[in-house]
Amino acid sequence: MITKRAKYALKALLHLAEHGRTTPCQTREMAEQCRIPRKFLEQILLDLRNRGVVRSYRGQGGGFTLVGDPGEIRLIDIFRLVDGPMAPLPCLSQTAYTRCDDCEDEESCGVRRLFLEPYGAMLERAERKTLADGIANSERRRSQ
Repeated sequence: MITKRAKYALKALLHLAEHGRTTPCQTREMAEQCRIPRKFLEQILLDLRNRGVVRSYRGQGGGFTLVGDPGEIRLIDIFRLVDGPMAPLPCLSQTAYTRCDDCEDEESCGVRRLFLEPYGAMLERAERKTLADGIANSERRRSQ
């Protein structure tokens, strides 16, 4: 299960991908439309700004825009930026590998073997999915 922080970050980024590519979106409006507590959203956007995912603008008409093309911002990258490593076990992590303390041999570990295939499939899909995939349906609905 993803954290609430990751879910809210994705909701905010999808909102920016739809509405804030050229004109900045204000935090207050984004919080209302995405149903995210404003203070929590402000913290998330600040973190995403510091990591180069969004750009902020000050003053009247200020707000946030998405940096980059939604088709190039991968789901896996957002998860890792917001929540850190995604692996269910530290010995499966690609970005923060750590040998399990209670494991003598990773190759013969039954728990690791159980998670290896499903985790690999989830990673593969998360690496292919982008923000553009999340807005495709809403753009189709608006054009109908």
